[in-house]
Amino acid sequence: MSLLLVGALGWVMCENVSAQASGALPEAIAAAIPSNSPRARKTSPAHGAAEALPAVYARSGDAPLWSRDGHASVQAEALVRELQDADAYGLEPRDYGAAALAQLMNAPPASAANDVQRWAQFDVRLSAAALGFMSDLHYGRVDPASAGFELLPAQRNLDLGAALESLVRSTDIKASLAAIEPPFYHYALLKAALPAYLKLAQQPDLTHLPAVSASLKAGDSYSGAPALRRLLRALGDLAPGSDVADLTFDADLSAGVQNFQRRHGLTADGVLGKGTFAALTTPLTRRVRQIDLTLERWRWLPPFQTPPIIVNIPQFRLFAFRTTEDRVADILQMDVIVGRNYPKQRTPVFESDMKYVVIRPYWDVPYSITMNEMLPKIRANPGYLAANRLEIVNGQSDSSPTVDPSPEAIEALAAGKLRLRQLPGEDNALGLIKFMFPNSYNVYLHSTPAHRLFNETVRAFSHGCIRVQDPLALATLVLKDAPGDWTRETIDAAMNGTKTVRVNLTQPITVLILYGTALATEAGPILFFDDIYGYDKRLERDLALAPAH
Repeated sequence: MSLLLVGALGWVMCENVSAQASGALPEAIAAAIPSNSPRARKTSPAHGAAEALPAVYARSGDAPLWSRDGHASVQAEALVRELQDADAYGLEPRDYGAAALAQLMNAPPASAANDVQRWAQFDVRLSAAALGFMSDLHYGRVDPASAGFELLPAQRNLDLGAALESLVRSTDIKASLAAIEPPFYHYALLKAALPAYLKLAQQPDLTHLPAVSASLKAGDSYSGAPALRRLLRALGDLAPGSDVADLTFDADLSAGVQNFQRRHGLTADGVLGKGTFAALTTPLTRRVRQIDLTLERWRWLPPFQTPPIIVNIPQFRLFAFRTTEDRVADILQMDVIVGRNYPKQRTPVFESDMKYVVIRPYWDVPYSITMNEMLPKIRANPGYLAANRLEIVNGQSDSSPTVDPSPEAIEALAAGKLRLRQLPGEDNALGLIKFMFPNSYNVYLHSTPAHRLFNETVRAFSHGCIRVQDPLALATLVLKDAPGDWTRETIDAAMNGTKTVRVNLTQPITVLILYGTALATEAGPILFFDDIYGYDKRLERDLALAPAH
């Protein structure tokens, strides 16, 4: 038999095998679908991924989506790479079976029957992984409510089936995935910063510094100066330079420490003390985890339909947007004071709509504060009420009649039949203005007479409400479209007037009380904050993540 004939017969045999395989592949795919449904989580609601998988294959006649003639498509190769690099999105590669998919894709050819099973498994598993991955990118991995965040109903629907079909045809897998991620600029900035921290986390020795026995100031001797210099340069807090063996905590190191302190919510004094040392020696895997958890929380948020007001609790910072774009130039920022770290005094994480503002408000003292803090002082000192401009009131409105502080009235107050309020004025606990967004927690924004507390770096002093540093600036922004001539000057005059004034907003303003311990800035530095309420640890548990060390 000639070599030409042998070659021809071999070609025909290969064609027959290919034809058999192509005919068998849809059957194998159909059989593989039930056992490869996208993985569900106890803490995450169904987003249609399980239903999308068979529906997509039904529309294609169970034809393979990710391979042709025994070869993975370029889209499949690109998608597997993204799943292998899921940690660059703040996600876990193992959640999507990335390693097993790569192994299936790159396995050497086998018998026709085995290859049919291999490519069927590869196709269905990759589709299921893609659906789970896209769901996690768009919605997050857990239900916000299970993590303690109350969101208002919003349309965030993503047609996962259509998204999968689009991914199969995509000429740019990265761009297609980015299109379903949160549309926020600061989400993109934080995600862009993550790879650098993943790389830093591979050098655990960076954060190993010799202990300090006392606070170090510029000029002090420190055996860890070279290691500290190396760490600060790696973090970008100290300008690049040659390694120096000098064992002095010099002025440059002090300046680098000061930059580090600013980024981590510490007193920026350039002194290497206990708190700063603890932050410097925090493993960089922990910083990666803070970024991951903050990206997760950003995914819970719907696109902004109107300019919102955002408070980031662990940052002690308020951001009032002038547009729906989260760009610094369009945001009014100010420091805030949040709730103490006690179970019943923490500022809750939730969303609501601001509907009105009260200038020169009364402070209606919560019953818990009346019972636990006020009543013992009232009973011990008959002049306490007058000295603190407090009134006993019969009724719930501002016009309710006052009651003389007789022993009988004080007992009725203790029984909850009467209530306590403080008269408007500069010394009122709410200051001169409050911003109201009705919610089940009875939490709102307000000014405060305790201005000195804004000098503290850790500002968790309230019973849960949020005190704002510059109430006049916030009121000027909030009331710019409200009925009446509300300019900065007229608001200031009303705040220092004699009447209590309620101003209803023409358009409600969405208020988001959030909790993120990492923030990327437009200028470049990444900011980190302490997990003051332990909510990062709670979210780690919800996600079944091992603590980062």
